[in-house]
Amino acid sequence: MLKEFREFAMRGNVVDLAVAVILGAAFGKIVTSFVNDILMPPLGLLLGKVDFSSLFLNLSGAHYASVAEAKAAGAATINYGIFINTVIDFLIVSFAIFLLISQMNRLKHRLMKEPPPEPTTKICPYCCSTIALKATRCPNCTSELIAVPAE
Repeated sequence: MLKEFREFAMRGNVVDLAVAVILGAAFGKIVTSFVNDILMPPLGLLLGKVDFSSLFLNLSGAHYASVAEAKAAGAATINYGIFINTVIDFLIVSFAIFLLISQMNRLKHRLMKEPPPEPTTKICPYCCSTIALKATRCPNCTSELIAVPAE
């Protein structure tokens, strides 16, 4: 059983998936930091000095100055500011993944294109008419042409 598990765990797909999950988690942390520390402060300033992470609805009767204070007191709150930050995180991550996948698809289509077909005709160097590739004499001007070697 241990041998089977080791074979399963070491297959390429499982290792690739593990690497993707780790990189995705790290990328998510970067995006979260970008949203919370870089994007939201200027956005909050533009909207009247609002800190989105501190926006909440208190469902209990008491007054709390911050989300942390309400959580410490065990009060029921709806933290819609944190939700807004999370939605923006999701939109940025999903857009970045969309860009990555679309570029991968574009590259895949570029690599999968069929090579151009082999030419079957050529141009006569004397009269510039189109003739068969293997022709040794032009049917239009009757000039002798260099023969194409047989394959």
